[in-house]
Amino acid sequence: PCLILMNHTCFQDMEVAYRIMFPRPLNIVASNDGFIGFFGLMEWLMRTIGCIPTQKFVSDVRLVKDMDYCFKTLKSSVLMYPEACYSFDGTATTLPAKMGILLKKHDVPVVMIQTFGAFGRNPLYNELKIRRHVPITAKATLLYTREEIREKTVRELSEGIQNAFGFDHFRWQQEQGLKIHQPFRGDGLHRILYKCVHCGAEGTMEGRGTGITCGTCGKHWELTELGKLQAAEGETAIDHIPDYYSWEREQVRQEILEGRYKLDVEVDVAMQVDYKAVYKVGKGRLVHDNSGFKLTIGDGEGEYIQKPMAHYSLYADYYWYELGDVICLGDTDVHYFCFPPKDVSVAKIRLAAEEMYKLYKSRAISG
Repeated sequence: PCLILMNHTCFQDMEVAYRIMFPRPLNIVASNDGFIGFFGLMEWLMRTIGCIPTQKFVSDVRLVKDMDYCFKTLKSSVLMYPEACYSFDGTATTLPAKMGILLKKHDVPVVMIQTFGAFGRNPLYNELKIRRHVPITAKATLLYTREEIREKTVRELSEGIQNAFGFDHFRWQQEQGLKIHQPFRGDGLHRILYKCVHCGAEGTMEGRGTGITCGTCGKHWELTELGKLQAAEGETAIDHIPDYYSWEREQVRQEILEGRYKLDVEVDVAMQVDYKAVYKVGKGRLVHDNSGFKLTIGDGEGEYIQKPMAHYSLYADYYWYELGDVICLGDTDVHYFCFPPKDVSVAKIRLAAEEMYKLYKSRAISG
């Protein structure tokens, strides 16, 4: 048995993994919201095919025990997506800082599966459009032997995983000369590029067709067939989407440091307390600032507070189960799914949560 780590770029990732690992016995670490539905039937199906439920970005002792059971009792390998969420911008999302501890705990070889083309075929921001005509390939390599895991420190193991997950789909696409001709390649691009680099406005960007336009200043960029941004007129300040996303991250970081960052919006709220269904509980008020998250349900019937150091990242998703863009708050007992208005970027909220965690951890801010 081995631990299989895989980058997470689109819904086809699991299909790719099965093609590579079949007929090896395989269990898969999966988000527990994937077990919901059909009055418990979905849970039965997911467990039958070997999925292990866990909550994203939450320390889960039960998961460690379940994985240990798979390795030692079932003699089965375990597939894990340590990023926990699909990539927003075609690069690796934030990884747990101490993956090396998990490797030491289980003492099994570690295999890395890296996909190429999967993000371009079905990027999350693209509103679940028909899959693009992009071939997917993958490479499986032995990342660590058992002997190497025993010899290396936790820090060395964690840094090795961080390096293995360093990937930039858009740069790879350009290096390969891979052209994406679909006329809807810009649809939903505002889900990543929510802030205009030209005028600084937020919430008015719209990705449609083959480009993206700022509704405030009118600046328009085309997304070329090779995945670069090109201004229709004037200067193209940033032509690489991951660089644009990094610029937005830095902008959020500055807002936090200067005490200007604050989200205060009405949201639709749903809860998960079991695997039978997601239960809609009505309207709520979500506030996010340097104190963390505060969710108030209804007129005060319920309240949930999540401090900045509670999680190193945030579960955010686009068009979740075709309901809308969502962020998830919670712990091992309950999950709250919050659906903000369409002009609110869940990408920005995730960036803010990640940067706030880093700033508190480094003691750049306190509270």
